[in-house]
Amino acid sequence: MTYKIYLSPPHMSGREMKYIQEAFDSNWIAPVGPNIDAFEEELCRYTGSKYALAVSSGTAALHLALLALGVQKGDIVLCQSLTFVATANPIMYVGATPVFIDSERITWNMCPNALEESLRHYIRIGKRPKAVIVVHLYGMPAMLDEILYLCNQNEIPLIEDAAEALGSEYRGRKVGTFGDIGIISFNGNKIITTSGGGAMLSNNAGYMKKARFLATQAREPTEHYEHCEVGYNYRMSNVCAGIGRGQLEVIDERVAQRQANFNFYGSALSDISGIRFQTGPDHRFSNRWLTALTIEDRQIDPTGIQNALLGQGIESRPVWKPMHCQPIYKTLPRFGGSVAESLFTRGVCLPSGSNLNNDETKLISQIVGTCF
Repeated sequence: MTYKIYLSPPHMSGREMKYIQEAFDSNWIAPVGPNIDAFEEELCRYTGSKYALAVSSGTAALHLALLALGVQKGDIVLCQSLTFVATANPIMYVGATPVFIDSERITWNMCPNALEESLRHYIRIGKRPKAVIVVHLYGMPAMLDEILYLCNQNEIPLIEDAAEALGSEYRGRKVGTFGDIGIISFNGNKIITTSGGGAMLSNNAGYMKKARFLATQAREPTEHYEHCEVGYNYRMSNVCAGIGRGQLEVIDERVAQRQANFNFYGSALSDISGIRFQTGPDHRFSNRWLTALTIEDRQIDPTGIQNALLGQGIESRPVWKPMHCQPIYKTLPRFGGSVAESLFTRGVCLPSGSNLNNDETKLISQIVGTCF
């Protein structure tokens, strides 16, 4: 469907064309070239990560992260349930078993209590999990202090799925840099985009070396094409990296614009007691990739709000359907209660693009308000 207002459309700055043109003029069109090297360096400077690897998607970055950690067939990976399916699918790519962890109600992210319960269970039966994947949902940093403590105490690597959270911070430090490995997405709907693309972040040179090797078809360092293990065609193109360089130059503006959307909605809808926005304690800084809320008034159907917006050509979405409720994953183990399910049932994501104007956010707020 063609909307008048989209949920989270790409927002070009105009600076991208300089780097794209350089790629064309120099004929660096293949997945190698100066834009890729520069983009990775710029990502490191922005995030504070020691290493960055630009790849074809956030999903590819997560697949490489699992491979770099040595996750393989038969292993257990503890994964946040309330997320997009791309968080869980790479666990299946490597033949491991995803075990889904419920959310807590404050940030909507992985519940430390449920995580602790799952760790105790699997360690007690002699199946120590190979990794934990936490998600910073809609840009909101998870409870990293508690989750890191549990992972460190049990010597289990932590992967941060920061696909939606570039620019978010936890205690003054960019998310995606706390775990052993972090991943970012540059899909067209993210806070900045490379059209399609992603990146893997790590301070561990060994993990990065392994991931870079696998991302380039696992080619051995010989003059001919020598391959001793299965590799992947996962590197980002030099053209897409050029888009990313232009986008990264304006990321602070994009974050500020998304936060302005959230603040406008919060103010405009503040008189409605039946609305509760996704929040976090003071030491979290969310990029507010999407403004997400729950409808606490049980007399109001969240679908009705979406339909009211749709009637005006405005795109909105429900909150992610938890992985443990998905047909493909519903038979797999899970820990925790039903927080993720309740957030899905009552949640709505409002249009949050960084190119929204005041008239548009005012119209959206008015339509939501009339539903109450």
